[in-house]
Amino acid sequence: MSHRIAFQGELGAYSHQACVDARPEMEPMACRTFEDAIDAVRDGTAELAMLPVENTTYGRVADIHRLLPESGLHIVGEAFVRVHINLLALPGTPLERITHAMSHTVLLGQCRGFLRQHGIHRVTGADTAGSAQHVSEQADPTLGALASELAGDIYGLDLVARHIEDQDNNTTRFLIMSRQEDLSRRGEAMMTSFVFRVRNIPAALYKAMGGFATNGVNMTKLESYMVGGSFQATQFYADIEGHPEDAPVARALEELRYFCSDIMILGTYPADPNRH
Repeated sequence: MSHRIAFQGELGAYSHQACVDARPEMEPMACRTFEDAIDAVRDGTAELAMLPVENTTYGRVADIHRLLPESGLHIVGEAFVRVHINLLALPGTPLERITHAMSHTVLLGQCRGFLRQHGIHRVTGADTAGSAQHVSEQADPTLGALASELAGDIYGLDLVARHIEDQDNNTTRFLIMSRQEDLSRRGEAMMTSFVFRVRNIPAALYKAMGGFATNGVNMTKLESYMVGGSFQATQFYADIEGHPEDAPVARALEELRYFCSDIMILGTYPADPNRH
């Protein structure tokens, strides 16, 4: 199996940065879509996949929670990456020369203050790294890109202004996926992720959640989403602190199963040190 880690996006994307930070010994592999990154792991082209699931500024990443249970992969780790946004431009370009900045619409919205202060107009690009690549290919010193420092290194752009994001806590959480399930205790603090559907009885969700409260298990995330385009079929995604073999977690999951028609453990993995 190749010692690669797949991600969605171009080289220089924040997902690429996550791969470099979390698995520096592995070769990052750029993929066009999330599905392509998942397929690369399934067919053995890559060993792991780095998938973003949520961002502190703009919430959960669309489609990921739907793809995770269907992927056949297992969560073996998580990574929290600070999204530092930088203004990049052609070598030798001063800040006052730049009149337009290109990036993904989300990043453009996260740098409103800086862009307004310097009179720079926003130009929507397909993604961050792609915008950096576009700027590098244009002989236009008035056009900059908002992207990672890694993208600047890859596409030969100058770092004109560092960390220009409006909020200084912008962070994306990634899940590291593998074909191989690993339920071993690989860290002092462990996380467990799972999806479930409650039985169609009154107060089923309330009762199902009661086991976590009474057993003192901290649930850090609970999200619902529709399945199969039906308003009647709701699936829940949850993250909890602990390992399934911990007595309180085992009791809570046993109680959850009693009220559920379906439950699937997606993975148990070490909590990232940057989680807190």
